[in-house]
Amino acid sequence: MEQAFSMVMREHLEESGGFWVAVSDSVYESQYCILERKEMACTVGDVIEGSYYYRIIRKIADGGMGSVYEVEQQGAEGFVKRIALKTIIRRYTKDKAFVDMFIGEAKLVANLVHPNIVQIYQLGRTTENFFIAMEYIDGITLEQFLQRHYDERRKIPLNLATFIVSRICRGLEYAHTKTDRLSRPLSIVHRDVSPKNILINTEGECKLTDFGIAKARNYMEQDEERVLMGKVEYMSPEQANYRITDARSDLFSLGIVYAELLTGNNEFIGADTRGTLELVRKAVLPDIKQERPDIPQEIVNIVNKALQRDPLQRYQTATDMVLDLEYQMYSKGYGPTIASLAKYTAELFPKRNFAASKRAPLHSG
Repeated sequence: MEQAFSMVMREHLEESGGFWVAVSDSVYESQYCILERKEMACTVGDVIEGSYYYRIIRKIADGGMGSVYEVEQQGAEGFVKRIALKTIIRRYTKDKAFVDMFIGEAKLVANLVHPNIVQIYQLGRTTENFFIAMEYIDGITLEQFLQRHYDERRKIPLNLATFIVSRICRGLEYAHTKTDRLSRPLSIVHRDVSPKNILINTEGECKLTDFGIAKARNYMEQDEERVLMGKVEYMSPEQANYRITDARSDLFSLGIVYAELLTGNNEFIGADTRGTLELVRKAVLPDIKQERPDIPQEIVNIVNKALQRDPLQRYQTATDMVLDLEYQMYSKGYGPTIASLAKYTAELFPKRNFAASKRAPLHSG
């Protein structure tokens, strides 16, 4: 059953040039979200007016704190644009911690504009809930990509595994080095790099999403030594030990994803959460070549460097890691592209059927 809600909002320009949103109405289970703005003028500081509608098409997914919908943004003269709308699950709308994280994600990612990061368009509010309007990705998660290979008992081509990781590494490079308007580093750390948060669209573009537990300078930094956030099986040792993280923590997580793409297994998963935490904290290097002998030594070296327990022995920046990845792919000539990934994914999902078979947890080692 389609879930939809409507709201009437008016946005005003503050003297500083920023926006604030006041909600005048919110009615659940109706067909549209109606947003009104003041009329466009030709000089700076004038107020914009118009209207557009969000029509809920379908629910894409439920997450730990929110739901994501495919919606149509409908504007003047038949204008229609497909986007995604993320909302807080209703039972958490009164939980200040969840609401603050939701708002923080939108503000943090608002100015991250990169081909390998899902873009945020707007943070909106109703009388009962907040929503984030964001880029719609027509495609699959990397988790579904891995699942399909498991179901069909096939290995992911080495060049495509490396290509996917290299694109996400480029996205991390951008986020890690992003600065504010005064050129001060934002020091963003995603803290939840995992297959569920990596998307592949029908054009073969790979995108990192869900900065919901990301930290940055002066944002959520104080939580690290008392709260464990993220998917345990993709954490870095320092994250699992409640220590301060930096960009190198994301690279460790990406190294786990890389090893899993190459072998089909996540060797850091234990019998239970406690066992998984222990494996992550010890961070014993997986022998990926033993599991898959056709892996070149150059790739083994990249995985091993990304998965060093000591951050000082790890890749120090995403730039360092992505240069090694790209050299491995392209130094000998033609390598993988978004077109080759799109073709492979289309063959993997010929009827765009993304449903996985029912079985044991995907990432069991």
